[in-house]
Amino acid sequence: MQAKVKWVDGVMFLGESGSGHAVVMDGAADHGGRNMGVRPMEMILLGIGGCASFDVVTILKKSRQDVAACHVELDADRADGTPSPFTRIHMKFVVSGRKLKANQVERAVELSATKYCSASVMMEAAGVDLSHSFEVVELD
Repeated sequence: MQAKVKWVDGVMFLGESGSGHAVVMDGAADHGGRNMGVRPMEMILLGIGGCASFDVVTILKKSRQDVAACHVELDADRADGTPSPFTRIHMKFVVSGRKLKANQVERAVELSATKYCSASVMMEAAGVDLSHSFEVVELD
């Protein structure tokens, strides 16, 4: 896997993935930015959420669950000072569908957290306190 990050100006950077996609990262005004993109640490949090959500949906689909929607709400704390890495991340998965089995959703979340999500495993190895919860929303 490869990526490239180019400085634009101030504290704005353009990240380019090896797959050909781009994203703008920028800082807050008090750090010299213009608030024109996500912060780098927000990108990490979004990446964890994306990685875990990919797993949860894939596992549920393979389990023949009728998933209509899935999102994950992430809540994180960072250490005071510099550097300020994440110290805690909680992921709440909200899965909507028809006749979803709560035990299957719980299993998918657990498998993502312990076996499949490389980003989550990496964070735990770095000492981040990761926790997960889920909610099942039944659709008519």
